Amino acid sequence: MSEFSFGPATGVGSMPGGDAREAAKTVTGSIETFPYLAELPARGPGADMLGRTAGLLVDLYARVEPSGWRIGDRPGRDTRRARAWLGEDLDALEEFTQGYEGPVKVQAVGPWTLAAALELKNGEVALSDPGACRDLAGSLAEGLRAHLADVRRRIPGAQVVLQLDEPSLIAVLRGQIKTASEYRTHRAVDRQAVESTLRDVLGVQDGPAVVHSCAPDVPFALLRRAGADAISFDFSLLTERDDEAIGEGVEAGTKLFAGVVPGVDGRLSDPAGSVMGVRTLWRRLGLNPGSLAESVVVTPSCGLAGASPAYARAALAHCVRAARSLADNPE
Repeated sequence: MSEFSFGPATGVGSMPGGDAREAAKTVTGSIETFPYLAELPARGPGADMLGRTAGLLVDLYARVEPSGWRIGDRPGRDTRRARAWLGEDLDALEEFTQGYEGPVKVQAVGPWTLAAALELKNGEVALSDPGACRDLAGSLAEGLRAHLADVRRRIPGAQVVLQLDEPSLIAVLRGQIKTASEYRTHRAVDRQAVESTLRDVLGVQDGPAVVHSCAPDVPFALLRRAGADAISFDFSLLTERDDEAIGEGVEAGTKLFAGVVPGVDGRLSDPAGSVMGVRTLWRRLGLNPGSLAESVVVTPSCGLAGASPAYARAALAHCVRAARSLADNPE
């Protein structure tokens, strides 16, 4: 990746409500230097991150069953609805980014969380079948390539950032994804297979890529080797066990999207207080405080779909102020 500057703060992905224009207006108004394509899961299946990503797949189609999303033979109503909502969201973001130049982030579910969630015809998830996992990753890569090209066409000044959401990655690596009967779990996937599949999917992006996981024990080193330029995580879930991998990553140029602002309604601390833990981590790792602002992007801890619209707006604005506090007072 050539030298690229992320904005100082951004959001994770989801927003409350069902109005695409309102969400795009909030995002671009609050996060002026690093807006993102909002997901609005309150609209129903197909608007959630899994349904949106299922709608991006090429030559694979998914529909909603009582048990969840299942791969079918042809595009049906659920696929059409997912694609229509994505089009609506893109139209709204395009409208509010006229003349904008700078980073713009889009999110999709990564190949392993997708394989752990999408069911095959027999009712078991794709994770149960290595061939199905390969097909799914290939289809996702093709769909993302087309999606990224569409965003670049709509927002010519955008430096498009791809974020893969992998909340189930740790469970996949540890063999904790349940079978359809729920009595057993699928066997753990080999770490090298996980890494190479992620590398293949991230490889479609000619520009910076982020992997997001708001689960504990994020595999920082694996994600870096797979080609992630930045790693997005819930800062409150870090432990000192993560120190070494984070320190090595920062020194190698990996950016940290630190989720420090709560994703649900509550009282927001002062901006400096929100990033106090980040400063403490820097001191503990013996890193240069001057590198803080260029190494860290401040975000909410996870998506904001569960927040009220007023809190979501306040949380994004708070991320911007907290990032400014890091830049102004790194010590």
